[in-house]
Amino acid sequence: MSKAIIVEKLPHAVIVHFNRPSIRSPLSIFVLEELHDILDQTGGENIIFTGKADVFASGADLREIAEVTSETAREFALRGQSLMNKIAGTNAIAAINGFCFGGALDLALACKQRIASPNALFSHPGANLGIMTGWGGTQRLTRLVGQIAALEMFLTAKRVSAAEALRIGLIDNISINPLESALELLAE
Repeated sequence: MSKAIIVEKLPHAVIVHFNRPSIRSPLSIFVLEELHDILDQTGGENIIFTGKADVFASGADLREIAEVTSETAREFALRGQSLMNKIAGTNAIAAINGFCFGGALDLALACKQRIASPNALFSHPGANLGIMTGWGGTQRLTRLVGQIAALEMFLTAKRVSAAEALRIGLIDNISINPLESALELLAE
């Protein structure tokens, strides 16, 4: 494993920490491949995704997106889609401790449950970047929050607070310590 991800194995859970908060923990191609491997090794059961400091994670690495061409775009999208579909087939929990943007929001949406800290922020900033998510977030977000709220997030790149995310159904709970709350859920 790289330093971008730290895996902590507990008796009843596997915690995946996104570990590059200084650059908002992007989900680079390398990180996506590591996550595929972790899910394959653990079966994805009792897995918790969380971040460090005040960052859960951000989306795809923008330097990598800048290199995507019309010939490589499909492969780039399928890499992320296959990971999100793999996560969606598990009982994974997203313990969202801060910024959760772009592809990281797609990852959180693929989880069965989302618990956020009171200071968590959610956004799909693609409208400001001239890109659109290709990792399944358009479908999952719409199913969770409805078409109007989802379109507002996608078309305006609006940042949504934890309180608003709870109100619209984007997250299941707010906790001062989302990781601790996720571990308690798995211990039940």
